[in-house]
Amino acid sequence: MTRVFDPKGFIEEQVAAIRGAVGGGRAVVACSGGVDSTTAAVLASRALGDRLVGVYVDTGLMRKGETEQVSRTLKGLGVVFTVVHAADAFFAGLKGVEDPERKRAIIGSTFIDVFEREAERFRAEFLVQGTIAPDWIESGGQLRDRIKTHHNVAGLPATMKLKLVEPLRDIYKDEVRQVARALGVSVSERQPFPGPALAVRCLGEVTPEAIETVRAACAIVEEEIEAAAKGGVMALPWQYFAVLLPLKTVGVHGDLRVYGRTIAVRAVDSVDGMTASYSKIPYSVLDRISTRITNEVSGVNRVVHDVSNKPPATIEWE
Repeated sequence: MTRVFDPKGFIEEQVAAIRGAVGGGRAVVACSGGVDSTTAAVLASRALGDRLVGVYVDTGLMRKGETEQVSRTLKGLGVVFTVVHAADAFFAGLKGVEDPERKRAIIGSTFIDVFEREAERFRAEFLVQGTIAPDWIESGGQLRDRIKTHHNVAGLPATMKLKLVEPLRDIYKDEVRQVARALGVSVSERQPFPGPALAVRCLGEVTPEAIETVRAACAIVEEEIEAAAKGGVMALPWQYFAVLLPLKTVGVHGDLRVYGRTIAVRAVDSVDGMTASYSKIPYSVLDRISTRITNEVSGVNRVVHDVSNKPPATIEWE
């Protein structure tokens, strides 16, 4: 039997559930600016009013213009929030780390450090976050194999003091979007962006320099694909981004030999993120992306296109 999802009924149910879980206490809500966390923030704001504060953490790993955009979104939705600048803590924790599972655990632990400090200031005992079903399914446990450690699930430290409230835990991305539309959330159609941000699009060690490179490349991929979709050249993919590979290859600039970095372009079509097929980006769009990246992003001399489906690949590279 096909499942019929009722977003309005879900909203009423979860607002009541949040009130019941928090009682007369206070909570902080993790706000990343994506559809999941923003939807959770609006639900929690309706439930708790001035007993809730949103916390957006500028990790130094975010996309171009992310902090400004998130601030505009939360203000427009009437969510009370604070911005915490914590790039130094995240880069210090990730220094010398290449294993993607360790990256996710470090990022999850560092997030909790920030949330617990903010919760103490606000005298809150609860943390609301936008965990959705694929997060805990892919993180493994019981009879499920671990595909990757989602920072907000298996990446949480065992010593965490805050009590979790996860109103979206049992629904999928397409259902979250339905809830977001019903709530009037402006980012309801925004493409997914991983909680660990550009750290999992920077293969190998995460450094400020590497993040600047992949941030610039991601911005170009987004700009060109969105322009092509707006112009009717292609359909807008479900998700689209750049990945910085941990290798260098030989190239030539003018008459000079160069040894530069490689960027992979990834775009997929999906419904809920559990499976995906690679997007058929027209060659003219790939040509503009490649030309811009190799001309505008310092140190990059090669661009490749990822044509893998999920499975066997995952959407993100780490």
